[in-house]
Amino acid sequence: MLRRTLAVLALLAVSLAAQAQKERHFAFHYAFTVKDVPAGREVRVWFPQAHSDAFQSVTVLSKEGDLKLRPEQEGEYKNVLLYAEEKKASRAAYKFAVDYDIIRREHVELVNGKLAPDVRPEKVPQPMLARYLEPDRLVPTSGLPAQLAVEETKGAATQLDKAHAIYEYVFRTMRYDKSGTGWGHGDTLWACDSKRGNCTDFHSVFMSMARSQQIPARFEIGFPLPADKHSAEIPGYHCWSEFYVDQAGWVPIDISEAWKHPEKHDYFFGAHDVNRVQFSMGRDLKLSPPQAGAPLNYFVYPYVEIDGKEYSNVSVDFSFHDLEPPGAKTAALR
Repeated sequence: MLRRTLAVLALLAVSLAAQAQKERHFAFHYAFTVKDVPAGREVRVWFPQAHSDAFQSVTVLSKEGDLKLRPEQEGEYKNVLLYAEEKKASRAAYKFAVDYDIIRREHVELVNGKLAPDVRPEKVPQPMLARYLEPDRLVPTSGLPAQLAVEETKGAATQLDKAHAIYEYVFRTMRYDKSGTGWGHGDTLWACDSKRGNCTDFHSVFMSMARSQQIPARFEIGFPLPADKHSAEIPGYHCWSEFYVDQAGWVPIDISEAWKHPEKHDYFFGAHDVNRVQFSMGRDLKLSPPQAGAPLNYFVYPYVEIDGKEYSNVSVDFSFHDLEPPGAKTAALR
């Protein structure tokens, strides 16, 4: 009994340390295999490459592939990606892998709904924000989400107050539920009707409602890192959002994580923790070089075409391990 109690306390300590830390240093493994490729067919492969920004420092340790990898950049959001092709397939399977050394930093703009001390908001010219007010294919800015936004923001004095009201609405009305079908597409109208889904669905509702109120909002996607583990396989992606108001700049939110961790409900209106890594941004993406198929709903997994048609027989392998114990730097500074 004592041993079990001590184990639980140790796990809790690791979890709390990871949540409290200002940065997390880890290795990330991104690998996949294109399987059962028909001989002699044209194969084209695109996949995102993590890159450095204000909140993560990314070093590529190695890049391997059965085809030559070519760096490219997507045009609208400037996502970095890797591309490979073969005119006539000579293998039944093609393998690719990238290994990273990454430091992810906490992003805090608001504390209890107020601008965090010592934060200098990023000022973005209004013309550059225009895209983040427009609809995406599955993220409308008119109709039902616009009506909901009008109702939920009544009495809100500022754009920040409006964004907070929309955050509260999504948190209150949605539930994190990946049963059945329909979830995971980031389809605002489906999510408004079903009132459930995953991170993509939560943040699509927020973006539709915010944009309808002339609050720019953008979509970011990558992978989650378990707060209570030092290493693990990563079963799937995680996404989040940011909205823009003049007095605060780009403000991070993560409503689905707030739903799963209600004790951090206030924190995730204005902050992103370190337990994530970002790979790309945006919806309805046209890749470089252009894919033959439709724009991608979002871009975090490999995208493959054979003879100009999307090919889905691709197995993925994502994992991470900490390069420093969570909380080590925080503890050292005390």
